[in-house]
Amino acid sequence: MGRENHSFKLAVRPEADVVPGKTFKLETSPAPTAEELKDGEVLVEALYLSLDPAMRGWLNDTRSYMPPVAIGETMRGAAISKVLASKSSKVKEGDLVNAFCGWTEVAIVNEEQFEVVELPKGSKVTDALGVLGLTGLTAWTGLEHIGKPKAGDTVVVSGAAGATGSVVGQICKIKGCKVIGIAGSDDKCAWLKEELGFDAALNYKSTSFREDFKKATPDFIDLYWDNVGGEILEMALDRAKFRARFVMCGSISGYNAPGKESKGIRNLFQVTAQRIHMEGFIVFDFAQDYARGRKELSGWLEEGKLKRKETIARGGLKAADQAFLDLFQGKNTGKLLVEIKPYEKA
Repeated sequence: MGRENHSFKLAVRPEADVVPGKTFKLETSPAPTAEELKDGEVLVEALYLSLDPAMRGWLNDTRSYMPPVAIGETMRGAAISKVLASKSSKVKEGDLVNAFCGWTEVAIVNEEQFEVVELPKGSKVTDALGVLGLTGLTAWTGLEHIGKPKAGDTVVVSGAAGATGSVVGQICKIKGCKVIGIAGSDDKCAWLKEELGFDAALNYKSTSFREDFKKATPDFIDLYWDNVGGEILEMALDRAKFRARFVMCGSISGYNAPGKESKGIRNLFQVTAQRIHMEGFIVFDFAQDYARGRKELSGWLEEGKLKRKETIARGGLKAADQAFLDLFQGKNTGKLLVEIKPYEKA
């Protein structure tokens, strides 16, 4: 009898929060085998699955940068995976790859759906999904092409204790900026200041948040990195300096709340009045720069200038849908991963 494989399929499109056990259905089927491989394909076993806010948008049947996940389709996602068998000249059995295999334990992927994991000195396997993966590259490319931080800038980062925001703030500190992070708990704010070296960290749940925000930006904001949208974006627009740069990376405050953002941002005239450069982007826009970005990120990591933190949900693939809900409830600090199977060096 062959190996069983477990996969999460999209069962219903969520209207608000994902509901564990309802939004996705965990299905069991025979695992694919090496005999099924075609030229250029590899059979992989997932080890660590990446969970990211952008995944919530993939569940909506709306126009976006990629088609929505179809009902009955395996949920999309990337996982650090071990090669079980290969018909690709790029990898051999036992190699590690970052595979876009979805929420599943075993899968067949082609050469366009994986890249070889190369771990520089001072890194660990999960960095290939975090600081050296699309998470870190999102921070690096957004700053390189849009934010363009320079010494002396005042930078504000929303969602600063998350996977991308924490890297954004650290890069800006490396560039000589004053960095203010916004997060959702006192513990996260302490981590930003004490461990990552942010100049200030503000808890947006505090009753004094609005006043704290003004006090932290007496000379206004040169660069704002937006991960949340909503009221915090409105506040940042009111504190924007002349010709400020706004990097629009995400709007997590509205992902699970249809209609919450329906009234729109009320002070967009600030973009005109202050001549703000506001630009949205997707990391895939800058794929040609990944090698350069990874080289710089790897160097900072090796030098100890760049730190990272992970929240790992354990319990195998079945933990994924609850962990995905936890992501939107702010229960993670840094990169959120699901450990499908622990990595063991040969």
